[in-house]
Amino acid sequence: MESKIDDIDAHNLPRHMAIIMDGNGRWAKERGKLRVFGHENGVKTVRSTVKNCAKIGIEYLTLYTFSTENWNRPKLEVETLMRLLVSSLKKELATFNKNNIKLNTIGNISALPDKAHGELLEVMKKTKDNTGMTLTLALSYGSREELQSAIKSIASKVKNNIISPENIDETIINNHLYTRNLPDVDLLIRTSGEHRISNFLLWQIAYAELYFIDVFWPDFNEHHLVEAIKNYQNRERRFGKTSEQLI
Repeated sequence: MESKIDDIDAHNLPRHMAIIMDGNGRWAKERGKLRVFGHENGVKTVRSTVKNCAKIGIEYLTLYTFSTENWNRPKLEVETLMRLLVSSLKKELATFNKNNIKLNTIGNISALPDKAHGELLEVMKKTKDNTGMTLTLALSYGSREELQSAIKSIASKVKNNIISPENIDETIINNHLYTRNLPDVDLLIRTSGEHRISNFLLWQIAYAELYFIDVFWPDFNEHHLVEAIKNYQNRERRFGKTSEQLI
């Protein structure tokens, strides 16, 4: 019997859930298709996952959409991914507003093609007042680049006597990251059977629960999402403390 959303304990949800959506290309290859076919079907999975997360009551959902390393992929694949981004944003605007979803982004979005960049900013503007789930797309994102940028910014402020080195703490570092307006990640899911973080939210997942599933992203469905959250709910999150201290 497949798990359903109603099986989830609504009082013990991950506040911030992040997903590494992996396996589109291999999914297509298994079917004798081009990688583009996998990405197109992966978009359908994004749509259903976002709707289900909003329905479940997840406050923050972050999707690893396009990494800094992805720019090194074949030109045609990159162009296709950018085209899918633009078309998806246009199609989903009404759905975002209907479901009270606010669109956010992290990463070096200035590197995106003008059309994709413009469409992204337009949809963000038109959903900025929504108060339900915050959907964050990690675009042209790399965690090491994010940390380098934060360190340079803090160092500049120290040099100009804006920040004292003795006062640098987690809060100051958090405030210089792309994710400054997001809470730390509670649950990180990666599809496709790989067990890597792949330069994604390295600082923000310090105490996240990690969940790896041997299913390619286009096949990830409501049952898999529910099982991941139920697995999270069955774990004891100690944050360095003992079990007895949590009682």
